[in-house]
Amino acid sequence: MIEMNRLCVFLGILSMIGCAGNASGQSSEKGWQDYFVGDVRFEDRAAGTEGSEIYAAIIPDPAAYIKNSALQVLKTLYFSPDDSIPKVKTIRYTLRDYSGISAKSGSGSFISIVYSTQWIEKNFVDNDTARIDYETKGVLYHELTHAYQLEPQGCGTYADGGQFWAFIEGVADAVRVANGCFRPKDRPKGGKYTDGYRVTGFFLNWLNETKDPDFIRKFNRSAIEVIPWSFESAFKHIFGDEKDCHIDALWHEYMIATGDEKDEKETGHTKNTR
Repeated sequence: MIEMNRLCVFLGILSMIGCAGNASGQSSEKGWQDYFVGDVRFEDRAAGTEGSEIYAAIIPDPAAYIKNSALQVLKTLYFSPDDSIPKVKTIRYTLRDYSGISAKSGSGSFISIVYSTQWIEKNFVDNDTARIDYETKGVLYHELTHAYQLEPQGCGTYADGGQFWAFIEGVADAVRVANGCFRPKDRPKGGKYTDGYRVTGFFLNWLNETKDPDFIRKFNRSAIEVIPWSFESAFKHIFGDEKDCHIDALWHEYMIATGDEKDEKETGHTKNTR
């Protein structure tokens, strides 16, 4: 059994130590409070497990927790409620006792999200309540992004693992990073901008922090403004055709900024050209 007394002590301060809603940009608060995120239907199918008890102690009102998280995701992805936002009517959120982490299924108006109580138990290291709140909200932000994000057209399918897939998973992790639900130490080193998940997500958030505070919103919207879609065409649409703003140039700048690559100008080395 978990240490319930210790959990209860933390409940009053979770709002200060969990993921912060700190996504940058100019999304107005106007209209969002009354925005219908969907009817949240919470179900615990893992009742009696340690993970279920931990979740219940940390999150006494799951429906409100999910709705508040959904609003933060929407404000990270869109400028206002008047944008072209997929209309979600129902969000079914289920706790299950299985060996995975979380998954989103369904599309259109009905979305289903499952969350693993085994994952909750695994992350409850040293009775660290703050870590559970941080991880649970981060996973939820990722899955809710899949419910509300736009989908690019003319660039394959999710199943082929190409640019469509990288967009979907990269934006989901970018929203998680932008809201403080990944730490700098969680950033993978190297890779390519089409690697998806955290590799793409940290890159997109870096652009949001250093190039344009509305970049994530513009990048999401490029899915319906750029057809056929690609990373290169989306960046050209957002930044223009300046050489330094081409995606390969920006990725290289990002690699240097993070220390994953050396700046050839500083080292005095230049590439040989023939």
